[in-house]
Amino acid sequence: MILSLRLAGAKRALLRKAFARYRNALVVVVATVLTVFITLQLLAPAPAPNLALPGNASRVVALKQSWAKGDVIALVRHGERCDRSSTLCLGPEDGITVHGESVAQALGNEFLQMGLAHADIYSSLLTRSRQTADAMFTRPVEAQDWVFNCRGKMLSDVLKHKVPGRNLVLVTHSECMDELESQMHVPTETTFSYGASLFINVEGASAQPQMLGYVETKDWNSIVSPGTLPAGHSLEASRF
Repeated sequence: MILSLRLAGAKRALLRKAFARYRNALVVVVATVLTVFITLQLLAPAPAPNLALPGNASRVVALKQSWAKGDVIALVRHGERCDRSSTLCLGPEDGITVHGESVAQALGNEFLQMGLAHADIYSSLLTRSRQTADAMFTRPVEAQDWVFNCRGKMLSDVLKHKVPGRNLVLVTHSECMDELESQMHVPTETTFSYGASLFINVEGASAQPQMLGYVETKDWNSIVSPGTLPAGHSLEASRF
């Protein structure tokens, strides 16, 4: 009887030691997995930031400074498509709507206020992009094929057409904006609405492009305020 109790006690002690050993190992495994997960999350590339969010005020300042130096590439999605809307078309069915033209005109005024004295502007050859560009800008905008046929080469084409000291504005398409993000190793999870503007900073011909962020057409008033650009920048007008 006493021997049986002693054996039972010894078995329980061994079980407790084994459980403690496995429990400690489990804690180490769980901690390791969490550490790896957190590290991967921290190292993972972030999507293009929305410049209208309060936490991105420093990026708005960076955009202002880069634009003043002519270091910005801006990709603008065309206006509302006629063939995907029930509203009145501006003209051909492959173009934009009357509402899209109105939004594009307001968006063009935002770029005018930023200053277009030192900007090169292109649109894609598609009707919806050309109509958007015509609504945004008073001066003629040259249409080029590469602004639409962008798969696999958007980043290289953009950098090839970027002139040092001059901002580059492209009236393009959401798939080309996604293509540029992908080639910059930025997640393409952002859905760009009609007229959304994506901004890239390039400081010199040999510099690596840096993502600044994007602005939806409805959010421009939340990122700009009356004021002037830094001294030495020739501009038509500015709300930055």
